[in-house]
Amino acid sequence: MDPYPAYPHHQDPAPGGAVPHPRWWERKGVRVTALATLLALSGVVILALVREQTGTEGFLVGLGLAVLPVPLLIAAFRWLDRVRPGPWRNVIFSFAWGACAAALIAIVANSFATRWIETATADPSRADTLGATVIAPIVEESAKAAAVLLVFLFRRRDFHGIVDGVVIAGVTATGFAFTENILYLGNAFGTDQLTGTGPGLSSVTAATFFVRIVMSPFAHPLFTVLTGIGFGIASVMAPDRGRARRLLLPLGGLLAAMGMHAFWNGSSSLGEYGFFAVYAAFMVPVFGLLTWLAVFVRQRELRAVRQELPAYVAAGWLAPPEPFALGSLKARRLAREYAAHYGGRTAAAAVAEYESYATTLALLRHRGRRGRAGADYVVRERQLLDALWERRGYARAALAYGSRAAAPVWLPPVYAGPALTHGPAYNPYRY
Repeated sequence: MDPYPAYPHHQDPAPGGAVPHPRWWERKGVRVTALATLLALSGVVILALVREQTGTEGFLVGLGLAVLPVPLLIAAFRWLDRVRPGPWRNVIFSFAWGACAAALIAIVANSFATRWIETATADPSRADTLGATVIAPIVEESAKAAAVLLVFLFRRRDFHGIVDGVVIAGVTATGFAFTENILYLGNAFGTDQLTGTGPGLSSVTAATFFVRIVMSPFAHPLFTVLTGIGFGIASVMAPDRGRARRLLLPLGGLLAAMGMHAFWNGSSSLGEYGFFAVYAAFMVPVFGLLTWLAVFVRQRELRAVRQELPAYVAAGWLAPPEPFALGSLKARRLAREYAAHYGGRTAAAAVAEYESYATTLALLRHRGRRGRAGADYVVRERQLLDALWERRGYARAALAYGSRAAAPVWLPPVYAGPALTHGPAYNPYRY
């Protein structure tokens, strides 16, 4: 779903009045095919490399265990993106890039760098330590950040702020962690097979599963989210203002992700309880802080919807109940359910698109009032208004229902003597 529908008459005409035709390498189909081919080849190669290291049985065991946290993490990021959900194609691309391309780059580059350090220093233990704390964070975070950069550059209209950066970065890191967990769990299973250890709690497989799947499934997403926040802040800045900051913010987020990743990898060298100390004193608080930040930004977007859309009600573009309904997740859900019940999938899809366009319009106006919307503000606003107008037939009745069902119920004041009391017996609103 493109939040800014394209109109042919907005293309710049070539000399003579003809609409310019893109070169073959600029065509959307060519780029999509090339990217899909790249990801497919990366997937085949990474599959062969992981299977070679773990064996077929270890690969299957690792795959079965590594897939467990993936649906939960994807669902969490989609829940965070409920106010203005991005298209599924971006989610699929991000996960595929992390699981295939980024994982392949990391395996090849980490192995090469570690062997080079080992040859140069003749000290295998030092090479492993430097590889884990220096090389791996730089290589892996750069490879994952490439997916965020690609969406930022080529799907710019799907990238509206911090939440979009967090979602794209988090899903990419989820895919990367999925492939990495297959490798670690498969190798752990192979170790148990060699030592004759059964599938009990004392096995290496169980210990690896506990540390990577139970305790820290959010580790890689947490690192890469810092990069996504940098891109997200840069995306809401006006294109003609603060160009240096727009370049430095993503770079700063990437450096922060590398530093946090290095600190986490180095925790195992801090003694017997170093890992658990870093986990409890650093990782969990940072995870809580970033989760709070993402939810806070989402609530701020809903507040902007309620504040900005009444201007379009006064102009006749929207119905009076819509700013409240569009600023409430409960009302939005009820509107989609109402549309699905009476109009089927087509109506539900139209209402969902209406909600997304309206949210984008409100945030665009919010940035415009602060001077951050860019030179194409008027064109983009008109495109979004046209998109809303085309879908008003399905959306207005559904949103009117959602606004009534989600609105607080007013109760009359309770008479208690000669005057109204505002004590415990008085309950003017019931939610």
